[in-house]
Amino acid sequence: MEFLTTLGLEVHCELSTKTKIFCSCSTEFGGEPNTHVCEICTGMPGTLPVLNKQVVEYAIRAGLATNCEITQYNKFDRKNYFYPDLPKAYQVSQLYLPICQNGHIDIEVNGVKKAIRIKEIHMEEDAGKLIHDEWDDITLVDYNRCGVPLLEIVSEPDFTSGEEVIAYLTKLRSILQFIGVSDCKMEQGSLRADVNLSVRPVGQTELGTRTEMKNINSFKAIARAIEGERERQIDTILAGEKVVQETRRWDDNKGESYAMRSKENAQDYRYFPEPDLVPIEISDEWIERVKSELPELPEAKKARYIEEYKLPEYDVDIITGSKFLVDIFEKALAVCNEPKEVSNWIMGEVLRMATETATDVDDISFDAANLGKLINLVKKKVINRGTAKEVFEKMFTENIDPESYVKENGLEMMNDDGAVLAIVKSVIENNPKAVGEFKGGSQKVKGFLVGQCMKQLKGKADPATVNQMITAELEKI
Repeated sequence: MEFLTTLGLEVHCELSTKTKIFCSCSTEFGGEPNTHVCEICTGMPGTLPVLNKQVVEYAIRAGLATNCEITQYNKFDRKNYFYPDLPKAYQVSQLYLPICQNGHIDIEVNGVKKAIRIKEIHMEEDAGKLIHDEWDDITLVDYNRCGVPLLEIVSEPDFTSGEEVIAYLTKLRSILQFIGVSDCKMEQGSLRADVNLSVRPVGQTELGTRTEMKNINSFKAIARAIEGERERQIDTILAGEKVVQETRRWDDNKGESYAMRSKENAQDYRYFPEPDLVPIEISDEWIERVKSELPELPEAKKARYIEEYKLPEYDVDIITGSKFLVDIFEKALAVCNEPKEVSNWIMGEVLRMATETATDVDDISFDAANLGKLINLVKKKVINRGTAKEVFEKMFTENIDPESYVKENGLEMMNDDGAVLAIVKSVIENNPKAVGEFKGGSQKVKGFLVGQCMKQLKGKADPATVNQMITAELEKI
């Protein structure tokens, strides 16, 4: 029996405001537990929230960038539930009049383009963080995250595969980074997704019973969770049992999900209008101002890079997939004006070093202008490409200035052709066997001879020049 998969996403994005949504507490990540809290975000009696205007601004920006309609009269609602990470026993959110509605994001998977509809984007406050200690069988609560501003981006159930989900999340993440509303660092929880999934036999029009997997914060984990839950539901149906509508937690270490609680519906939360906050009225002028201030979005930037710089689409897809890689590209380009070289270095050495040092692309910290300087050093033949790669490794890990480093360590190439030629002649003279193989028709030995020359020259020569000299000298023999 074949099955169809239907998926929908609820993406939670922490906004990059300096303070929380309803109070002046810091939103900085990594503080000591329960130090970024106050009477308001912990729900002490007699306190009143005050809306952070920047949150509304960011929500409008996100809505416009994802082709949404902006709700010009919107308000907050109380979502009531009891859980240890929610000290107020309710969450301030938006149910009835969310700030953004009816948007879409276009994706492409295996050459097939598809529009994923966005049902709504609403503002809300985050809950605290539960820390489960399995060894001592206790759960600790950190309330620092309480009141951190969130956008919840709710898609329609338009996905049919994990590949489509990842393509959507990749593009959404890129958009949110480009417009500056969030750093979207998934390892820090500033972007996480709830995955709603159901399966049904081929030919059945009615959707199957869905489950929800909460707060998955990596693309790999999301892909594995989708595949694991899909298989679990199919096995359940084939065993003659019914899939239960419930909220589940994905354990990526064990590669399986387990039930947390029955899946609630909206009525279970007893929503009602938030009495402590006035409605928000968004003027046409406000929307137009935000629209005029939007930066160049990933799709437009991609098209421009291909048209203006003649870069391969593959390269551009990767570079424009991250705001941080775009920043590296543009800052380096401003120094060296060599778009293809900058692209090659990003696709090669930058991503290689990120992988080798287990550095997330978002956390790359070297000064990108130094990459432009390094490319200029190669272009001007101050150093060769091999030396440049060694310098880059130092630059990546220690953020050194390549110009100063090359000068201080005597890494400049030898520009004395006479001295280089003398080394070439010496290497040929001392390797009669290789010379004989060349005369016998072998071209591979030239690489060996070039290597011997570069070794004696301590890498301080242009390999192409050395190769030309060796070829010329061998042809004389």
